[in-house]
Amino acid sequence: MTYLQTVLYIITLFFGAISLCLFLRLRVKACSAKAAVVKSWVSVFFILSWLATSYAKGLSAFAAFIGGGLLFGLLGDIWLDLKFCYEPDNDFYTKMGFLSFGIGHAFYSSAVISGTKGGFKPIAILPACGVAVLAAAVVFFGEKAMKLHYGKYKIISTVYGGILFFMAAFAFFSALFGGFAQNTHLIVMSAGGVLFIISDLILSGTYFGEGKNRPVDIVTNHVSYYASQFVIAAAVLFLK
Repeated sequence: MTYLQTVLYIITLFFGAISLCLFLRLRVKACSAKAAVVKSWVSVFFILSWLATSYAKGLSAFAAFIGGGLLFGLLGDIWLDLKFCYEPDNDFYTKMGFLSFGIGHAFYSSAVISGTKGGFKPIAILPACGVAVLAAAVVFFGEKAMKLHYGKYKIISTVYGGILFFMAAFAFFSALFGGFAQNTHLIVMSAGGVLFIISDLILSGTYFGEGKNRPVDIVTNHVSYYASQFVIAAAVLFLK
């Protein structure tokens, strides 16, 4: 990483954090179009942070796939905000949100394949798939134990849960089999994936549980989500 890249990343992170605080102040009070607009700025800043980390190194395939994942994350944010602003179309916007984030994780997984130093090790797919299948099974069969009710979103939640856990595990196992020392950027990606999982676990309670739309749930969901995207964007900084 270069000094300039790091400084630019910190600047975008700073303004992203300020935007997030402004959004949370509005969102905790009520869902509104104004809050949605401010939220979009947080997403713009994690895109800018990616541009900052990619600056001067040239656009590698790893960085390009990270950028694609972040872009679909921004689109997912927009769809889910529209879900709250236009209740009659709630179902459509929710499904589009799932789809956008799912595609985003596909981009992140592609970044792992293209960015593994020492050559991608296909064996990393096996344990990652194991984690994904286990996570999907927990979502599908653990609905009552988790006090959730997915309703018509059960299948899409199950598939998305598998994709979500796969990405974080895939980055970790690719670093493990490729060598931690030369794949620090994949460890950073995996950490971002874990934060993403935490965010979506909280969000599933908000969407499909009861009494879990409290200010603390709103704040922890969004803080962990945006932290995940900024951390994933920072992975480019650690690419050797």
